Amino acid sequence: MRILFILFTLTLLCLAAEPIIPIPQQIPYDKKKALLGRELFFDTLLSKDNSVACINCHNIYNGGADARPVSRGFNGKKGNIQAPTVLNAVFNFRQFWNGRAADLYEQADGPLNNPVEHNMTPALIEQRLKANAHYAKVFSSLYKDGITYKNAVDAIVEFEKALITPNSKFDLFLQGKATLTNKEQKGYRLFKQLGCISCHNGRNVGGNSFAKIGMFTPYKSTKEYPDRYALTHDPLDKNVFKVPTLRNIALTAPYFHDASRKTLKDAIEAMGFYNLGLELEKEEIDAIEAFLKTLTGKLPEIAYVE
Repeated sequence: MRILFILFTLTLLCLAAEPIIPIPQQIPYDKKKALLGRELFFDTLLSKDNSVACINCHNIYNGGADARPVSRGFNGKKGNIQAPTVLNAVFNFRQFWNGRAADLYEQADGPLNNPVEHNMTPALIEQRLKANAHYAKVFSSLYKDGITYKNAVDAIVEFEKALITPNSKFDLFLQGKATLTNKEQKGYRLFKQLGCISCHNGRNVGGNSFAKIGMFTPYKSTKEYPDRYALTHDPLDKNVFKVPTLRNIALTAPYFHDASRKTLKDAIEAMGFYNLGLELEKEEIDAIEAFLKTLTGKLPEIAYVE
């Protein structure tokens, strides 16, 4: 089985250029609107009981995800799946684990109106923002129609667009500006040869396709999670999720949609078993982990603007 995977992957690599693409230094976004969006991202005013802000579930200073198995929202209610990272989310082809949002606009709209998360309504968000003199002034300077729910979402999205993390060691390596250690190089070779690259590729090293967890060995969980089946009702879509980005993966434990793997080594071992049909050796796991750690990038300056 291992030989077949290697042959299949090598064939794909022969037909394609480098399977991972560096993150650009910047992408187009409106900085003034993004600065407003940053304020909103940190503001608990956007939750009904003033207890939750976007940053609570998407810690941009530690991988952009949530260190808890599931996030807590309005009145302490628990979510139903592990919160994915918001960093580099602009490069995802769909948003949320099951891809139910087409873009960042639809994604931002979801938590704000979800009764388990922010538990707000567009009308209540507009009401609260209009009662705030600072926001009234800033919105009027940036949007012709001032404070509207649509404009609030737009500002948050502009900030999220800016949350890209270029200049990881691996990106610098691809650009000829850094050298990988022997262990990191071995990890990258294994990552490609064993088949990881078939799902985790492109600019976001994932985030550009759906895949079933448990392709070789059925993946059993103690509960059901909102997978593709929840949207399509096609039995073939059970346990099918958006392939997560591996950017900054060393910072985003716990792992998987169910947060069942606490360490990166555990996650690598499990994916080898469930999705590659392989029992990876310790040295292979160590090398792949070393490679994955080179995918940690740098936060943009706007993340630190006060």
